[in-house]
Amino acid sequence: MTATVVAPVREQRADVYPVPLSRVVNVELRKMFDTRSGFWLMASIVITALLTTIGTIAFAPDADLTYYTFAKAIGFPMTVVLPIIAILSITGEWSQRSGLTTFTLVPHRNRVIAAKAVSSVAVAIASMLFAFAIGAIGNLVGTAITGTDTVWDVSLAEGVNIVLGSLLCLLTGTMLGMLIRSSAAALVAYFVYSLLLPTVAGILASSQDWFRDLQPWVDLNYAQAALFEGTLTAEQWANVAVTASTWLVLPAILGLRMVMKSEVK
Repeated sequence: MTATVVAPVREQRADVYPVPLSRVVNVELRKMFDTRSGFWLMASIVITALLTTIGTIAFAPDADLTYYTFAKAIGFPMTVVLPIIAILSITGEWSQRSGLTTFTLVPHRNRVIAAKAVSSVAVAIASMLFAFAIGAIGNLVGTAITGTDTVWDVSLAEGVNIVLGSLLCLLTGTMLGMLIRSSAAALVAYFVYSLLLPTVAGILASSQDWFRDLQPWVDLNYAQAALFEGTLTAEQWANVAVTASTWLVLPAILGLRMVMKSEVK
């Protein structure tokens, strides 16, 4: 009698595909609006845009009622709000412990951080386009009320520079969120980073000749301020590139490494 050899039965395993980045981005966009703080941060962009437009029409001299005046007045509050949105988007995974779920569903943390960065940039660009639109309406309404000529003094290149400057402000919040991963601490660090350090650098530049020429190469806030003032020279672009690499890119790389290894408790 011959023995029958039974081949082992191999289990059929279903193919597992990673969650598409577009779906992760959509989830992160929804998370920005779902919470009460996120909703009011988004609403504050609209509210401050309307209030600054009304304030500019009411209090600005007639000669200053130009498109640039409205765009700058509306854009300034956004450079403060947008980094806060970016900070809370990242630190919420640790401060609110939602990372226990997020990093379980999407184990590759770099994809989550990339989705958060993309969604934050999308919100920033949409906010700046909204600011330009409200500024245009304010410019038309303001000059119609005062009877002055309508002045469109922001070119396409200057508008792109303004958007780029706002994105650098936003990415500052992204960088601090990855480095610190605590909402309260990251917000404090942001205000120190954006308010205290530029003040100290300005005082030092006004009192020390050696630092006056060095400031554009080491002070990110000083370098990126040129983006909001019009077209840049080659040297000013070099200032932006050097300071952004030093104060944004390198800390962001370190922060991403820390995010990959940190434990969500």
